[in-house]
Amino acid sequence: MRIEQHPILDFKRGNKIHFTFDGKEVFGYEGETISAALHASDIVKLSESFRTHRPRGLFCAIGHCSSCLMTVDGIPNVRICVTNVKDGMIVESQKPRGGIV
Repeated sequence: MRIEQHPILDFKRGNKIHFTFDGKEVFGYEGETISAALHASDIVKLSESFRTHRPRGLFCAIGHCSSCLMTVDGIPNVRICVTNVKDGMIVESQKPRGGIV
């Protein structure tokens, strides 16, 4: 699901790097956001709604909503849509609390 070529945009992709998401090893490229790397790995469910537990995915992709909040290297509430992936990074999904998500 990763865009490899585009007629207008030029992708300057860095080295391939590995990280974990909820205990599963996935990969991305230097300069790519965590959400882009997860999406390219067919991981589109990022959280679930507090009340109905319906799956939630990427929404705004510019850091303004709370759909992509995750724990990254032990730090909670990181917006993975604007945070670049790093080699060896540990990314964990968060359970919604009190109607926040």
